[in-house]
Amino acid sequence: MIVEHAELTVEAGREEAFEEAYGKGRLVLAEADGFRWTELLRCEERPDTYLLLVGWDTLAHHTVGFRESERFARWRALVGPFFTAPPVVEHYGERTARFTG
Repeated sequence: MIVEHAELTVEAGREEAFEEAYGKGRLVLAEADGFRWTELLRCEERPDTYLLLVGWDTLAHHTVGFRESERFARWRALVGPFFTAPPVVEHYGERTARFTG
């Protein structure tokens, strides 16, 4: 599994609207082949900054399958208008199972 790690900076004062748009956008993500899960976290120190995590079966499911599909255009139409800078996106490979103690 691959985890997409995207830092998103949202226009100040529009955070609530962005979160609502993400709620719709995650349904678009869920339609994509290779999609496993998504989670959105908000930074406590910088409330206009979010961390988007998306689990994909493979890197290609995100970078080719999703990014080159019409779903990506729909996703960006929903959430993109809130961004003040291009998202910083990196991909991480799972090395151990999630530990919950």
